[in-house]
Amino acid sequence: MRGGNMAGMMKQMQKLQKEMTKAQEELNSTDFTATSASDMVTVTFGGDKTMKDIQIKPEAIDPDDPDMLQDLVLEAVNAGLKKVDEATQQKMGKYTQGLPR
Repeated sequence: MRGGNMAGMMKQMQKLQKEMTKAQEELNSTDFTATSASDMVTVTFGGDKTMKDIQIKPEAIDPDDPDMLQDLVLEAVNAGLKKVDEATQQKMGKYTQGLPR
């Protein structure tokens, strides 16, 4: 009887692993776009946190004020990464609840 329970548990674990893999693949194939507050910088990340694109409007490039452009890029990048993290938690959180961090 014990062997049957173990086999059933192993099947459940394999099913859970397949579901987790599918969810991670869906996340990785999703693009997340974010912009700076002024829409001067737009970034796109994949679900694996790889930056895929950055667009900078010409008016954001002021040779006399490079700090402004740096701030806009940081703002957009951080917003994009936050979107990826939130989507990851929403999609994968059900699989990781109760696991030690």
